[in-house]
Amino acid sequence: MNRSETRKTAFELIYSLEIQKVSKEEYEEQIELFLQTNQIEEKKVKDYIEDTIYGIEKNKEKILDIINQELSEKWELNRLSKVSLAILKIATYELMYKEVPIPYKVVVNEAVELAKTFGDDNAPSFVNGILASIIKNNNIEGATKE
Repeated sequence: MNRSETRKTAFELIYSLEIQKVSKEEYEEQIELFLQTNQIEEKKVKDYIEDTIYGIEKNKEKILDIINQELSEKWELNRLSKVSLAILKIATYELMYKEVPIPYKVVVNEAVELAKTFGDDNAPSFVNGILASIIKNNNIEGATKE
């Protein structure tokens, strides 16, 4: 499974956890069930999924705050689609908290592709805009403020 497929799989699990409102105490069981159901055995895929799920949970409040700061005054987190929110959580985690950095252009491209696949017609541009603001406002990998 390549990196894009791995990220797509992680998105599917994060979206599922979001929809089901699974508590963090149930994560281990849900992750294992998801891996078994989808017959995922590759160690690097399992590691990425676990790192992403637990990394988002560990930094949940900070991640949501970062996303919320980039929303216009007309929007609130609870108005975002679960699809867009799950994509933004993954991308924000990868941009801000992942131990081994992923180039921001890769993160944005992958997030936009997920939005094209799973979101509505406006999701790709919305996700791209929010991530561009996060990158610029946090000076990620040399991105500069205008």
